[in-house]
Amino acid sequence: MDRTTIVNAALELLNEVGLEGVTVRRLAADLGVQNPALYWHFPNKQALLDEMAQVLQARQDFGPPHPGESWQLWLTRRGRERRRILLSHRDGARLVAGTRPGPDLLLRFEAELAALVANGFTAAQALRAIGTLSRYVNGFVLDEQALPRRRAEPDEPADKQPVSDQPADVFQATPTLAAAIRDSGDSDETFEDGLRILIDGIAAGLKRRQDGTGQDPASAAPGP
Repeated sequence: MDRTTIVNAALELLNEVGLEGVTVRRLAADLGVQNPALYWHFPNKQALLDEMAQVLQARQDFGPPHPGESWQLWLTRRGRERRRILLSHRDGARLVAGTRPGPDLLLRFEAELAALVANGFTAAQALRAIGTLSRYVNGFVLDEQALPRRRAEPDEPADKQPVSDQPADVFQATPTLAAAIRDSGDSDETFEDGLRILIDGIAAGLKRRQDGTGQDPASAAPGP
């Protein structure tokens, strides 16, 4: 038994029982070994979770843009791929949140930052752009993956239910919200719209800084 076998089994267990159900004891039982056999490879559960997250994220096509691909199209593709990867496993977004990326992912990230710098970003601007994109995707998927879990909770008070599950009389009192939910489309459309807004905003901010026509909102002096 090696680390790869353990991590693959842990990812299968994640799909079966969710993040809370992934325990060293349960994983050891599935592998037919005692707990110490796993601790020989991983000093603690967090180390195991870190490697699970690294293996999951390594399935994404990290790296610079493809030949002839603009940075806008590349970041769009990157966002879509990250969502697909996180959705490929139960609680994938929760697993990745707060874990360490590992040296291999950091080297790939270095190539991505360098590609944005080659397209006119500073290193800090490149980091913020990719970081903002990643946080958008992670947060979106966290909501997507939390909804089925919340719907499965028995006897949940109405004020704690997702908006789409609220009683009809709530929507009668909030017609604008009801229309927005009705017309916003499915989660794919919502994700794509948010991704488009985000990429357009990054492009506009880059142009503003390159043209010297304005300050970053974060650095501008507050108004009266």
